[in-house]
Amino acid sequence: MTDGMKDKSLPLLRVQNLSKFYGRTMGCHEISFELGKGEVIGFVGESGSGKSTLLNCIAGRLATTNGSVFFNSSDGFIDLCRAEEMLRRKIARSEIGFVARNPAEGLKMDISAGGNIGERLMANGMRHYGQIRKIARQWLETVEIDIKRMDDPPSAFSGEMQQRLQIAANLVTDPKIILMDEPASGLDVSVQARLVDLLRKLTARFSLSLVLATHDPIMARILSHRLYVMKDGRIVESGLSDQIMDDPREPYTQLLVSSVLTPG
Repeated sequence: MTDGMKDKSLPLLRVQNLSKFYGRTMGCHEISFELGKGEVIGFVGESGSGKSTLLNCIAGRLATTNGSVFFNSSDGFIDLCRAEEMLRRKIARSEIGFVARNPAEGLKMDISAGGNIGERLMANGMRHYGQIRKIARQWLETVEIDIKRMDDPPSAFSGEMQQRLQIAANLVTDPKIILMDEPASGLDVSVQARLVDLLRKLTARFSLSLVLATHDPIMARILSHRLYVMKDGRIVESGLSDQIMDDPREPYTQLLVSSVLTPG
């Protein structure tokens, strides 16, 4: 597989033996998987299991220790771990979206909601103010934010609305892949349910290709076609979402599933 090679038979994403160490501390170790077009896969595990480290490595926000992240970009099937910085930046602002668990990491809190959406458009060359504002308005409606709040800064929004805005700001360039790191973390249960419902609608409407990291197996089951269960930086079980949730094989997975299915 070489830079510039284009093949529709290839997956959108192929992660091979990806590892990340912080000195002697392991973040994740020898992770391999593929993501196809229109597919949603979930990485589920407790805090510290390595799922967020994995997503940050795929996004290029963390340097990997070993392994490869092949992405089927408009420039070919490219190993993002070894691509030139300029190419990685180009892909990050147009073809890969990243929704952080803390919206303040993915939004500019001191500029307007419309400006946050428009910024990604401008980074990709759009300059017509009226067109940018029109598209921003459409995306606010898509993520169910009142368009009257277009000129309000994200700092004036609730946590749920900030996360909806961050999602809109990522989807506006029609990226090939969206990476989501605990998108409902810290929200009340009822608010989480509304956000999950929005994500379910968006994945169906736009046939999103999505990699989701979450500690919540129920959320992962609702949104994902396949699940990967992580513990101590490694994948301990994988399979179809319903299969994992209905008939988990590994003791850790059984404990994880029972913890959300058992009342109280």
